Amino acid sequence: MSGVPASAAGGRTCTAPAVRQAGLWNIANVLTMLRLLLVPAFVVLLMHDGGTDPAWRAFAWAAFAVAMITDVFDGHLARTYNLVTDFGKIADPIADKAIMGAALICLSVLGDLPWWVTGVILFRELGITLMRFWVIKHGVIPASRGGKIKTLAQGTAVGMYVLVLTGPLATFRWWMMAAAVVLTVVTGLDYVRQAVVMRRAGLARERAERAEETGREAAR
Repeated sequence: MSGVPASAAGGRTCTAPAVRQAGLWNIANVLTMLRLLLVPAFVVLLMHDGGTDPAWRAFAWAAFAVAMITDVFDGHLARTYNLVTDFGKIADPIADKAIMGAALICLSVLGDLPWWVTGVILFRELGITLMRFWVIKHGVIPASRGGKIKTLAQGTAVGMYVLVLTGPLATFRWWMMAAAVVLTVVTGLDYVRQAVVMRRAGLARERAERAEETGREAAR
């Protein structure tokens, strides 16, 4: 060993490769944009001719189904292939709430779904989103298994209400919506509990850090 740095001896230095940030136009963001574009298309299809044409409502269901499927894949693709972007972080939850909110409101306007059901679901979804921002400085509330089941139940129930169904299927969709509402409330309360616990723990850490800093200053 000469003790001379490789760079000084004319050798190459090994540097860590720079991490390339994902661009805006990646597959995950494109799927999110598609879901956003499907919202007005879905509303037009569902409300066409007063929402009474079974064929148009079937087209609306197809648009809703595609939106729900892209919701599953865009987040998975972003995490798996490191395609997370600031746009995706903002647009993805907006797209989720937009398609579900549009479906619920339109169904209530058409008289197919009670307004209180729409109110409960939208209040929960918006409330949990705001609560996540309330505690974001203390940590991130992860999506729970119950929350994922809730999303599946909501999507299935709303999709069935978009279609013109009669007989046993109409009865089944009522029970599916009832299950979705119960899951909406139960998981919402669980998220509130997690947020309160996380905030209390965060505030306790901050107090402990301040007390430790005060003690160090007093000891100087």
